[in-house]
Amino acid sequence: MSKEQNNSKILLREDVPAELTWDTTLIYPSDEAAEAAISAVKDKSEKIEGFKGHLADASDTLADAIETILDVYRQVEKAYVYSHLKYDQDTTNTKYQGLQQQALSVFTQVSGSSAFFEPEVLAIPLDKLEGFVAENDRLKPYKHYLDQLTVNKDHVLSADQETILANAEAVFSGASQTYNILTNADLDLGEVKDEDGNIVPLTHGLFGSLLRSKNREVREEVYNQLYDRFESIKNTTASTLATHVKKHNFNATTRGYSSARQASLAQNFIPESVYETLVEEVNRHLPLLHRYVALRKKALKLDEIKMSDMYVPLNPDHDQKLTFDEARDIALKALAPFGEDYVEILNEGFANRWIDIKENKGKRSGAYSSGMYDTVPYILLNWQDDFSQLFTLVHEFGHSAHSYYTRHNQPYVYGDYPIFLAEIASTTNECVLTEHLLNTETDPKTRLAVLNDYLDRFKSTVFRQTQFAEFEQYIHAADQAGKPLTVDFLSDYYGELNKRYYGNDVTYDDHIKYEWSRIPHFYYNFYVYQYSTGLAAATTLADKILTEGDSAVEAYKNYLKAGSSDYPIDVMKSAGVDMTSPDYLRHAFKVFEKRLDELEELLEEVGK
Repeated sequence: MSKEQNNSKILLREDVPAELTWDTTLIYPSDEAAEAAISAVKDKSEKIEGFKGHLADASDTLADAIETILDVYRQVEKAYVYSHLKYDQDTTNTKYQGLQQQALSVFTQVSGSSAFFEPEVLAIPLDKLEGFVAENDRLKPYKHYLDQLTVNKDHVLSADQETILANAEAVFSGASQTYNILTNADLDLGEVKDEDGNIVPLTHGLFGSLLRSKNREVREEVYNQLYDRFESIKNTTASTLATHVKKHNFNATTRGYSSARQASLAQNFIPESVYETLVEEVNRHLPLLHRYVALRKKALKLDEIKMSDMYVPLNPDHDQKLTFDEARDIALKALAPFGEDYVEILNEGFANRWIDIKENKGKRSGAYSSGMYDTVPYILLNWQDDFSQLFTLVHEFGHSAHSYYTRHNQPYVYGDYPIFLAEIASTTNECVLTEHLLNTETDPKTRLAVLNDYLDRFKSTVFRQTQFAEFEQYIHAADQAGKPLTVDFLSDYYGELNKRYYGNDVTYDDHIKYEWSRIPHFYYNFYVYQYSTGLAAATTLADKILTEGDSAVEAYKNYLKAGSSDYPIDVMKSAGVDMTSPDYLRHAFKVFEKRLDELEELLEEVGK
């Protein structure tokens, strides 16, 4: 690594070495070129409105409209990606603040100009639309695209009714907006002592960090204080959650769905059996979670284990340092089982500055993979020489490789992938990395950290998010049945649910039954189950790749290449995972159990 990269001082953007930044000239050669592209899109968006009221006239007219709309979106999307990358690299730069606002403004203009398209397509009689596709070769590539628009046609209301619902959304969203303002802005969480004894303001982010503290008094203090504050607003959060649930049920009933869950899953073409199978299988395998909780208690040498002890690492003294260059080399070796072409994509990314590596003043925090059909799949990092950053690197490259394969194998119309599939590729990379480290690392502390990380991720994702999903379904069904969602109703059920999930080894407190009140995901409308299905599918896929070899790799790449050219369930079937069946979940639990066995053996070895 360069001397500058090892320097712990936060640099200004202009002081970051170019080789540590992403190369946005691969999108446009200059800011002026980006501004010109944004202006050009403004003019082209006006062409879209000329098709309004004419989509049913002829098959060529429909084809012209689709091609024009997609072409304009393709151009505005490219301009937006450039502007948001430039903005994220330094959010204090007013020039790029303005550029992003310009791009967003044009995006909004294009969205408004094309808003007529979907309802007008849905108004075309289905036999006439199918006839258009059959007679016109230009429309044949868009068959699945049109099928996706029309598959839920029976649940689309009249134009006037849709307008009423759209205009009412500002009112319907009031409960979630109130919750967000209350919990993120108005709720004062107070101050706590950190590990060094310093008095610091308690934030949501710091709460998660301090729950990993090796000092149990610190963990208990922040846990009790945060829940005390949330209990103080429990009546308000019960009201906002109940109102939001009623919104989901109202919209589902209005559109003719049997439940809010059915309505939500239908948007991604996911059968409800996927959700039901997940909950059933996780409940069948709860003894594995109970066993892990008991092992945590033993490893941490606790007389009793509490919910505030669920996140502290089993070896809190492990602080292995890793430079970016070292992490790159490990990533290339770890991901080699995906094949030479996959490794070539990684090498291309490392060599051609797809990655913005170094933290600098004003840079957006965290990490992500971004880009669009006509750009490389860029990666944002804020690299610290920490072992955990290795997992972040391979996770984001999982997204970027997924994007690369999709965009090089699909036309623009199918050149992205649905959210149901998005996290599978990234977490598959993490699972493959875990296996590589367990096969190559000899240091017991590092091996313990790797196993602990995997089991905790599985616990927090597959088990915990399914617990959330079960709660979400229960309260929606209760409201639909006319039961009032009072504080006591919500809290009593959540408390019993939490006990069922974590088992009898835990010493429970009265705080945990109010956990529902601090989980923003309950306002996302049946979203959280996808975290669980995604990691379970990734665990199964990684195990197949590492044990079955070339055939499993080829099937996996079919998924990476598919984009949105097929329905998500069918895409996963092509990868070798039927998510309507319990088999992939059972396979994932076997891997979890294997890792649990390994951790038990390692703890015995380390303890000798």
